[in-house]
Amino acid sequence: MKLKREQKDALVTGLKDRLTRASTVYLTDFTGLSVKNMTDLRRRFREAGVEYLVTKNTLAMRALHEVSIETLDDVLEGPTAFVFAQDEGVGAAKVLADFQKEANNRPAIKAGLVDGKRVTPEEVSRLAALPTRNELMSQVAGTLQGPLQEFVGALSGLLNRFVGALEALRAQRAEDA
Repeated sequence: MKLKREQKDALVTGLKDRLTRASTVYLTDFTGLSVKNMTDLRRRFREAGVEYLVTKNTLAMRALHEVSIETLDDVLEGPTAFVFAQDEGVGAAKVLADFQKEANNRPAIKAGLVDGKRVTPEEVSRLAALPTRNELMSQVAGTLQGPLQEFVGALSGLLNRFVGALEALRAQRAEDA
């Protein structure tokens, strides 16, 4: 299907908008994925708050150049889909890695951009092994919780001893009176 100039301009504008909003962008080759697999992958990305968009390479190159990203030109060959993550790239990398395990290493990761810096497919795989932001926050909270509970317990023990000493002093004065 041949696109009209206005349609192409609208697609490029949409890509530029996504590229400027996303903190992380991965490019994948979706060759070998069935329609069922693509639907499942899109659903997983949607659940993770990530966009997955298949686009023409010429339009993608135009959009990348218009937002001054020149580092991905060499990977815009063959079937290409973009993964746009707004918050963090680790969650999107985890979705990709988990799906690749189930779908015979498909989609193949071509490259990525994390905070404006190009990353290799191997680096994306390493990102997938990292804990997500929420998991890190839980680990920090758990690490802080133990010492704080011990401190509260120590203060409680001191307070109980002080109350016991005051009670003993009151009982002694009551006997003396």
